[in-house]
Amino acid sequence: MPDDDTQTATLKSAPTPRTAPDLRAPRLPDANEPPAPWLLRLIAVGLVLAALNLRPAITSLGALLEEVRDGLHMSGSVAGVLTSVPPLCFAVFGVMAPRLARRFGAGAVVCAGMAAIAIGVGIRPYVGSTAGFLAASALALMGIAVSNILMPVIVKRWFPDRVGSMTGLYSMALALGTALAAALTVPVTGALGGNWQTGLAVWAGLAAAAVLPWIVLVRDRTPAPAPAVPVPAASGADAPALRITRSRTAWALACFFGLQATAAYITMGWMPQIFRDAGVSAGTAGLLLAVTMAMGVPLAFVIPRVASRLRQQGPIVVVLGLCGLIGYGGLYLAPAAGAWAWALLLGVANCAFPLALTMIGMRARSGAGVVRLSAFAQSTGYLISIPGPLLVGVLYQHSGGWGLPIALMAGLMIPQMAVGFLAGRDRTIEDEC
Repeated sequence: MPDDDTQTATLKSAPTPRTAPDLRAPRLPDANEPPAPWLLRLIAVGLVLAALNLRPAITSLGALLEEVRDGLHMSGSVAGVLTSVPPLCFAVFGVMAPRLARRFGAGAVVCAGMAAIAIGVGIRPYVGSTAGFLAASALALMGIAVSNILMPVIVKRWFPDRVGSMTGLYSMALALGTALAAALTVPVTGALGGNWQTGLAVWAGLAAAAVLPWIVLVRDRTPAPAPAVPVPAASGADAPALRITRSRTAWALACFFGLQATAAYITMGWMPQIFRDAGVSAGTAGLLLAVTMAMGVPLAFVIPRVASRLRQQGPIVVVLGLCGLIGYGGLYLAPAAGAWAWALLLGVANCAFPLALTMIGMRARSGAGVVRLSAFAQSTGYLISIPGPLLVGVLYQHSGGWGLPIALMAGLMIPQMAVGFLAGRDRTIEDEC
């Protein structure tokens, strides 16, 4: 019989069985495992492409609102309803985002959201009725709503140490997509034969391209990383669930988000019409809106980085608000003569949006807190913003001019600065809850 040394040598020299190659999709890391560089790059590309699609469905419509009104026989009040649909959808569908993310994963929900945008934007110009146009727009806006809510969550999950810079990156892409749709919709429509249906539907292709990077994250079910600073537990037990409605900071942030959204959707929906009524051509009015939106491209990257380095963001809120007040004053006194200056100033004021997103990431310690705060602030904020664009349409139709609507816009900027200053204080919702 072979001795033990012979058996050992035989076992060492035996060939290792070859295993079949793993043809499955690459495994995603868990919360405690650092992600591969290629995955982070892919997620960054996905964030940029998703952000590019979060506003063209709205600003492309603003550039052609007069043509859509004529084609679908809309009154000014009905057009006001149309411009109020985005915040309504964001409020209603945004509430669903955290629950959907827990069940299916944030990446899967964003992937489905991009597909919904592509379908809704592609079919709405051809449904042939106001009701069908509103329904298809709601489908696209549903995709935008859930993606809006989950952008800060995905940043917190995959880039916990770069919240400011990554928020700035996708905010910059969001502003770029907004500006491109405003600037290019009218000339693209002319190049495609002057048909407003084609001019609106062409933006579905951008949303279809944004679906692709998110397919990899469809299988991701990992929660956001644990907070760097542990949340204190009560009496040594697990920390109770956040009752976010008890947080004054959460309410201040929701009101700030709602008032800046009111200003943004009034601007996107009605500013081209203000300039056109002042004698500016349709193409130039679209370019003016594009300038307003394009101001967010550099500032949406700079402001979050600056804000994340400050203990309090209130001074930034005040500066942005003052730019808005000056811009509205210019629209009231000399809308055509100083059009480019007013467009620039209102573009600076609209950068309250990336600032609000940055504060959402800073006013909560944990990933779970960011999810709750993002859903609460954005959903409540969009509810607050619903009446604004509708009221502007009603005032415009019944007053026969833009004096009262512009006075309303300027008046809303005062409480926006006040609640934004409160939301910018150095505290977290975990402390208050």
